[in-house]
Amino acid sequence: MKPFRILLAAALVGLSLPAAALEPFSDTSRLVSIGGSLTEIIYALGEEAKLVARDQTAVYPPEALELPDVGYMRALAPEGVLSVSPTALLVIEGSGPPEALEVLSHAGVEYQTVPESFSHEGVVAKIRAVGEALGVPDKAEALATEIDAALAAAEEKTAGLEQRKRVLFILSMQGGKVNASGTGTAANGIIELAGAVNAIQDYEGYKQLTEEAVIAAAPDVILMMDRGGDHAASEAEMLSHPAISLTPAAQNHAFIRMDGAYLLGFGPRTAEAVTDLVEALYPEL
Repeated sequence: MKPFRILLAAALVGLSLPAAALEPFSDTSRLVSIGGSLTEIIYALGEEAKLVARDQTAVYPPEALELPDVGYMRALAPEGVLSVSPTALLVIEGSGPPEALEVLSHAGVEYQTVPESFSHEGVVAKIRAVGEALGVPDKAEALATEIDAALAAAEEKTAGLEQRKRVLFILSMQGGKVNASGTGTAANGIIELAGAVNAIQDYEGYKQLTEEAVIAAAPDVILMMDRGGDHAASEAEMLSHPAISLTPAAQNHAFIRMDGAYLLGFGPRTAEAVTDLVEALYPEL
């Protein structure tokens, strides 16, 4: 077996990933994909026969759910991943914890990291990177070209807007605490692709907002994942929240919910997700 290799992910700033950044695995007969978008890309390339397992974020296409689940991408256990006897591990940047990745990268199994960037260019680069790792660059280039054009068309819909909506993405509202997205997240990326402005610019990642911060954000629209369980919040709960109720979004009942994997996946379906979000944000277009 070829010695394992670790490829450090470089930041993508509006540039396509260089073709040489990932190398073809020597044996993809038992491939494990960590990251829902990577699994979607593998299916879109018609290379799903190589897959022997997925992580919990891989929920599309439905056929992927039939694969063994090796855990959540940010809480991996090496023994779970290695239990399916993989010949290659393809891991999205941002997976973890670091100590688990360290063990996996030294487990004698070929290991490569695919860079993540929540942008138009990042999606296209990710497709090309997966194609390189799987040894099907021509198929990947065809898909990348198709998705590139679809994303450009989706972005063009809002190119002439003079007034852009301010959007607050709320991840959860457990205990009445608003956990919202700042910059550098998939939520921030999809908001920008849809021609809107993230209402929170003061921090990166996710954090709980004070009531004063929610009011100051003054979102025109509140965007949430369509989810159940403890993280869900009904419109009535949103309207009764002392801070949210004072925002333009609440006053206009401007709430948008979309499937999380679809909205935030940054994979082959992102152009469709952008289009749907644009139509929800700007029905007049």
